[in-house]
Amino acid sequence: MKVLFDVIKRPSLTEKSNLLQEIHGTIVFKVHPKANKIEIKRAVEELFNVKVQNVRTAMLHGKKRRVGIKSTGFTSNWKKAYVTLSEGEINFLDEL
Repeated sequence: MKVLFDVIKRPSLTEKSNLLQEIHGTIVFKVHPKANKIEIKRAVEELFNVKVQNVRTAMLHGKKRRVGIKSTGFTSNWKKAYVTLSEGEINFLDEL
């Protein structure tokens, strides 16, 4: 992964991510499935000009969905990254 925009796809805006953002200063992103923690940290620091303290990742499996009347399929697997910012970077969260 060389392009920063390919690593981070979009922020995950859910109730749980909003709660983590308010309490712990953690932002949740949907990222490329093959991106590792070092690439995610570098991408967030360069794109948003913040200092990252910790990165945790989770692979999520696709859900089963109906395709037509008789057949079923699955949505794509995706990766989630929990990015914890340093203490001085909490003001950044208001801009998102």
